[in-house]
Amino acid sequence: MASGGKKILITNDDGIRAEGLIALADSLEPVGSVIIVAPETEQSASSHAITLDKPLRIAEYGPNRYAVSGTPTDSVLIAVKEILERKPDILVSGINHGPNMGEDVTYSGTVAAAIEGNILGIPSIAVSITSWTPSSFDAAAEISRFLVESLLDRKPKYPCLWNVNVPSIPKNEIRGIRITKLGSRIYKESIIRKKDPRGKDYFWIGGGDPGWNREENSDFSAVSAGYVSVTPLHLDITDYKGIFELKEWSLDWKPKQTTRSPAGE
Repeated sequence: MASGGKKILITNDDGIRAEGLIALADSLEPVGSVIIVAPETEQSASSHAITLDKPLRIAEYGPNRYAVSGTPTDSVLIAVKEILERKPDILVSGINHGPNMGEDVTYSGTVAAAIEGNILGIPSIAVSITSWTPSSFDAAAEISRFLVESLLDRKPKYPCLWNVNVPSIPKNEIRGIRITKLGSRIYKESIIRKKDPRGKDYFWIGGGDPGWNREENSDFSAVSAGYVSVTPLHLDITDYKGIFELKEWSLDWKPKQTTRSPAGE
């Protein structure tokens, strides 16, 4: 393992061989000591899953480069608890092949890896490019480095969690960075029913590209306008308005008292 300077943990959900992961690592090498710990195979849409029903194995792919036979969350846990000598200064998950905006962040293994880093007290960034077949990761890699350097320089008081989406357009056409909120999807037909050769039904989830509501200051609106979207996230999903509403309901349930008959009756 490389030593000295800032330690940067990199992971993803597209697997150890993914082009976006390699581009991200290359861009961050000048910033600090880069350690890659990523799933051995693609784990897209794995969300925040942890493997509990089988043992996990680590394969070393080269200096500071490890593959884990599990999910992105598994990879972060294994990295922090077993591989690294100390907690990294920052975690970067990506560069994901495809966008992670709006409600999609709840399905995303890329974002889940950053969430796990945040839970472990590590400033964490999830980075995605808004194309499943990008022609280049240059812009996303350069922006990732800029954000990592900015975060390390500022040293926030608490471990932050950022979700970043980079428009898949030529680098010189990107107009800048916008700080955004999560957008909202318009759900279309998302399940396709087909017949197998024996006449039985089977289903494909994810039948079509999502639509998006064009909300002001949303991640989708930003990338549609040619900007990089940076959305700060946090893990407290409590509905505070709902707390006040439920208190007005006076939910004063108490268990009913039961009377037992004497033995033998």
